Amino acid sequence: MQRHEQEAGANLRRWHDKPVLQKIYREFHQLIARQLADVPGDVVEIGSGIGNIREVIPQCIRTDLYASAGVDQVENAYQLSFADASVSNLILFDVFHHLRYPGEALHEFARVLAPGGRVIVFEPCVSLLGLVVYGPLHPEPLALRRPITWSAPANWNAADAGYYAAQGNASRIFLGHAYANELKSWRRIRCTRLAALSYVASGGYSGPQLYPDALYPVIRALDRILNPLPWIFATRLLAVMEKADASSGQRD
Repeated sequence: MQRHEQEAGANLRRWHDKPVLQKIYREFHQLIARQLADVPGDVVEIGSGIGNIREVIPQCIRTDLYASAGVDQVENAYQLSFADASVSNLILFDVFHHLRYPGEALHEFARVLAPGGRVIVFEPCVSLLGLVVYGPLHPEPLALRRPITWSAPANWNAADAGYYAAQGNASRIFLGHAYANELKSWRRIRCTRLAALSYVASGGYSGPQLYPDALYPVIRALDRILNPLPWIFATRLLAVMEKADASSGQRD
């Protein structure tokens, strides 16, 4: 809890000290906003951190594992307090790779989502550049050779999930067809890979900014040039999955 508060405080200070970071996240959140399903229900973000998504999606309910100034309510992704079919959209920004048992979380997401509701995931992306950015240059592991444990063991307690990180999981699960059977109760609406060099070179919340604010439009233009070569330059993945029907939350 104390570590979480310290990290949130540090991130908030960096947010105010880095105007370019605010521009980048605003564009990311605008991209996410364009994916929202137009169905009845709440828009909910899981793992909101400092809660800056509200600047673009003002109706969004911000949640996290711990209470903070940027959070509206405390939620566990594996045991959400929302009623069945009461949520229109669930947004996970740099959260999916912290889910040790993604199948358990997706099952819970299907429970709370209304028919036609969406899970919108924004994550690190594995490419040649992504291997460098999220490999030796990042403290969290890519874990590309580590097996993904889809479902939790029978005696598992969601409240004791513990820390987990595998930055490559979203690319492994949502790109290609390796996990098509596990995702058969979802419709894949969109999987978009982005170069996002403007974000990488900004240093994010933890690293130094490698270009002056005035060059941001130039770096963004470079992003657009490199986006058509995702297997080389993509560092970000946007995956949008839609609940197919009212039975999607049922286990086989």
